[in-house]
Amino acid sequence: MSADRPEVLFVCVHNAGRSQMAAAFVRHLAGDRVEVRSAGSAPAADVNPAVVEAMAEIGIDLRAMGAVPKKLDEAAVRASDVVITMGCGDACPIFPGKRYEDWVLDDPAGQGVDAVRPIRDEIERRVRGLLEEITPGAD
Repeated sequence: MSADRPEVLFVCVHNAGRSQMAAAFVRHLAGDRVEVRSAGSAPAADVNPAVVEAMAEIGIDLRAMGAVPKKLDEAAVRASDVVITMGCGDACPIFPGKRYEDWVLDDPAGQGVDAVRPIRDEIERRVRGLLEEITPGAD
């Protein structure tokens, strides 16, 4: 991990739901203590509206954060200390010395906000656990 700020990359297929929520939780909970990125192996045109609504319900405005689906590239992986994949399988390049985790989560694509809420809550739980690990001594 970088001495100053750990860098985390969240990757899912469309970068329109799970990875956007995870990155938003890191920004919301850790502020500038963690550098965070998200990307997709086949990015969608826009962030899933049900995801935007579910996050807004808990006071996190994805639009204000500038959340837009982005294409996964090697530079983002190389720059990251921790790479968390969410259902994109082998699409993420593997580099030595990186910490990789695969979070198995339901895909919110095509789901309404009622189905997105439990996915959102599970992502928040996992992000909180990750932050405890990578930002020791932080409150």
